[in-house]
Amino acid sequence: MGSLSGNFQRPVVAAFAVALASVSADLRDKIWPSTPLDTCLSSEQSSGCTSSLISETKWAGVSDISFSKSFATKSLIPIPKFRHPLKNVGSNCRSNNMAYYGPSLEHFLNAYHSAELAKAPRTIDYSLSLPNATPTDVVYRWHLPHPNAIDLSKNSKMVVVLLGWLGAKQKHLKKYADWYTSKGFHVITFTFPMAEILSYQVGGKAEQQIDLLVNHLAEWLEEECRKNLVFHTFSNTGWLIYGAMLEKFQRQDHTLMERIKGCIVDSAPVAAPDPQVWASGFSAAFLKKNSIAAKGYRNTDDIADKPTMSETALLVVLEKFFRVILNLPAVNQRLSNVLVQLKSGQPSCPQLYIYSSADKVIPAGSVESFIEVQQRMGRVVRSCNFKSTPHVDHFRHEPELYTTQLSQFLNDCVLDSCRHD
Repeated sequence: MGSLSGNFQRPVVAAFAVALASVSADLRDKIWPSTPLDTCLSSEQSSGCTSSLISETKWAGVSDISFSKSFATKSLIPIPKFRHPLKNVGSNCRSNNMAYYGPSLEHFLNAYHSAELAKAPRTIDYSLSLPNATPTDVVYRWHLPHPNAIDLSKNSKMVVVLLGWLGAKQKHLKKYADWYTSKGFHVITFTFPMAEILSYQVGGKAEQQIDLLVNHLAEWLEEECRKNLVFHTFSNTGWLIYGAMLEKFQRQDHTLMERIKGCIVDSAPVAAPDPQVWASGFSAAFLKKNSIAAKGYRNTDDIADKPTMSETALLVVLEKFFRVILNLPAVNQRLSNVLVQLKSGQPSCPQLYIYSSADKVIPAGSVESFIEVQQRMGRVVRSCNFKSTPHVDHFRHEPELYTTQLSQFLNDCVLDSCRHD
């Protein structure tokens, strides 16, 4: 399949015309977004959290890597554009999302070092985007640790990479980034504009954006030999992006996989190309808080809740559509490769799974089945079932439980392993 764009967009327009009247007059605007999509979903309660330390992970040392500037000097990569010299970066530092062409690595590292040395009183974001992107299309953003963080010296050696859910924007990931930076971690937030997923083609723009992030991380790790990564993914979209990044790390330099010290999976996975799951995910992204996926289990009446007639019509159309799309040879092969990487080719780092029995997009049984597979492989796995919470909305309704799970996982598994190294 040379391009999914044509194959994808024509059936989408035709299919949604069937459900248009029942879904709402502005559905087309939601499918082809011209304004920001707010896909934060809602509602949670009680929990069931478990820790299973199946085997003792052996942490391999990172091999010496010779630094090469070939990528930095030969590739024209957009970087932040500063309004004043880098040496003066501080509390008045500003950055924008304008594309700037130049040796990306040198500017990127200079910006990072300058900002870190300046110890600004607030977090400074460095935005990196593709050429011709608008400010709302920023692909990823770097958040510096808060200078007053209690554990700054310990946690600043770790970079947390947040990979957003379907339709997530930078503003939706900010509360997660703020929590991590308040603990002294560096954070990168990565999101895809909805339009790029709708016009996806194998090897196209979406995958180029993943390449951009992987290349910058790889170069940064080569320069910062004492730094490591933790990935925090959201929904199947973020989890699949993580799998694609693992593939690229392994191809570039397999020793980079050893620099990944932990993986946190929020509201995922379903480790198969399931049309029903894809339909539910897109429906939730389109309808936002009007979707059944935005509702958790507050009482027995909630358990019996069914989608509205309009959402039911949309789900039927989407499921039929994805039965075709997911079986296209190029798409099926690409997904299969990523899923194999995630099932059997993950780095030997601890994993934390946060999920819910009330999630109407990702079934709890699918998450638990995948956890069992990872445990049988000898992985160090922890999990927490929030019981009553909806898809990717555990933090908003149960912030104390959510952050407790993160803190315990990071302290017991991730940071402890780094101390042993």
